[in-house]
Amino acid sequence: MAGHSKWATTKHKKAANDAKRSKEWAKAIKAIEVAARIGGGDPAGNPTLDDMIRKAKKASVPNDNIERARKRGAGEEAGGSDWENITYEGYGPNGVAILIECLTDNRNRAATEVRTAMTKNGGNLGESGSVSYMFSRTGVVLVDKGELTEDDVLMAVLDAGAEEVNDLDEKFEVVCAPTDLQAVKKALEEADITVDEAGQDFRASVEVSLDVEGAKKMIKLIEALEDADDVQEVYTNMDLSDEVIAALED
Repeated sequence: MAGHSKWATTKHKKAANDAKRSKEWAKAIKAIEVAARIGGGDPAGNPTLDDMIRKAKKASVPNDNIERARKRGAGEEAGGSDWENITYEGYGPNGVAILIECLTDNRNRAATEVRTAMTKNGGNLGESGSVSYMFSRTGVVLVDKGELTEDDVLMAVLDAGAEEVNDLDEKFEVVCAPTDLQAVKKALEEADITVDEAGQDFRASVEVSLDVEGAKKMIKLIEALEDADDVQEVYTNMDLSDEVIAALED
């Protein structure tokens, strides 16, 4: 679990520094549009939209782009696509299970892109249900450490339904059931702890530990999938030790 989380944190650092930024912006805008369409265009009454807007701002998406996406989704402005949610399942190198969440307006294109990325990088697509049974939806809130201790965070969220607090070097990660996500965020804000990011994740019940070579192959596959325009999120059950992550960052 921590390995997956730490890699996600490392990955976001990388995304801010290279050509992946434009892809990240496109995905963030799409997520805002969908959230506004499903739950309404007011972030105060639509927590998912609020989370997506925060995420987009953190990725430095311009405010104009964020606002236009919100308006398109809410029907306040013309345009916007009929996005459809599709999840693909499969295996990567070393038997690592993969869930691939897509938002697409063209099912055939999404399927082709995902299949191509998998085939070229040692992965195989599976039937629906082939790996999803290993994963469960989880609520995740990240806070910057600053002067905080793990106990400070734990005391703030314990009564709000938090299941655990993990130390991710520069941040603390609070894990909870998706239904408790808003209560956990509120509890942190009431304790004057600033929420850095909040959202839903998939966490695996069984993990596969990888060495540096295995991790490199897996990350190459993840990056190929994330380069596909229709892919929003990629979840795996790989577990990377601190040593492996340090070797990858060198």
